[in-house]
Amino acid sequence: MFNPPHPETYRDQLRAFLREDWGTQDWTSGSVRDRPMRGAIKAKSLLVLAGLPMALEVLRIVDERIKATPWQEDGQIVQPGSVVLQIEGPSRSILMAERVMLNLLQRLSGTATLTGMFVEMIEGTGAKVMDTRKTTPGLKILEKYAVRCGGGFNHRLTLGDGVLLKENHIAAADSLKAAVESARRLSPNLIRIEVEVERLDQLVECLELPDVDGVLLDNMDLDSMRRAVDLRNASGRRLFLEASGNLTLERARSVAETGVDFLSVGALTHSAPAGDLSLRLEA
Repeated sequence: MFNPPHPETYRDQLRAFLREDWGTQDWTSGSVRDRPMRGAIKAKSLLVLAGLPMALEVLRIVDERIKATPWQEDGQIVQPGSVVLQIEGPSRSILMAERVMLNLLQRLSGTATLTGMFVEMIEGTGAKVMDTRKTTPGLKILEKYAVRCGGGFNHRLTLGDGVLLKENHIAAADSLKAAVESARRLSPNLIRIEVEVERLDQLVECLELPDVDGVLLDNMDLDSMRRAVDLRNASGRRLFLEASGNLTLERARSVAETGVDFLSVGALTHSAPAGDLSLRLEA
């Protein structure tokens, strides 16, 4: 079981999602008989499950009389046809919660599933799969939780979690060295500093700056990444190397085998296909 974020960190978002879905009135659910019903959410495709705590919180917000019993845990591989969550309660309340609950489960399970595919693809290389800040507004905490459910690791959750000096920051500071020195002077001591580079000469400059903790190799070819790893190793610095840019599943293993420490994959949160789940009710 993966420790999910505390509900207080995302409850307001869930309420906003429900308000958006309901509009002024749920005419459809209000037009049918309100009666006790039960049902089950089932997986319709193979997936890595993520989002159960969020689905349960949606049900609690809509109606505390709804009883929900999980049959699976987040992070589990779920086979098609498997029951994920059993639900009992007033029919109107379940129907009003259904779409938001399923949307979250499908989106987060999609992210966890794609993450799991990347993790499996690079198994044995020593590299780790990370997400990026290319998340859906309002869903960042939940999408990054889904990455962990899939076996991946989180990059920064917020801008306050670390320094990542990219080309525009360096341009604003006039030089790479000036950007690093300013960041070290202004940020807390425990904050790590990472620099994005596009060329090996920039990596060499980073290796000469003691305040640099890691380097992001942006859109480099495989040969350049191998040379970057060799340069880092020869320097004696314990500086981590992160590969980023055009990291498809087909390319992931060859990148990991260059010796980099991390692969950061924006697609985990911005392009993952939704998992396929559905809810069926019966009296």
